[in-house]
Amino acid sequence: MALNRKNALFAGHDEGGRSWGRIASLIETAKINGVEPSAYLKATLEAIAAGHPKKRIDELLPWNFKPST
Repeated sequence: MALNRKNALFAGHDEGGRSWGRIASLIETAKINGVEPSAYLKATLEAIAAGHPKKRIDELLPWNFKPST
């Protein structure tokens, strides 16, 4: 799957391009799994900021995301 090739051309730096690739991949994976990307990213970043353990990172992947009600 191609992920926004034209937008990635303007990343400005190699590491910026890699970072954009990671985020674009998460967004597209969320869409494929029927998850609203902004809700997923918000909840995931909040969990990481709150100290979610690294050894349980698989719980934060898009296919395991359960939106809060």
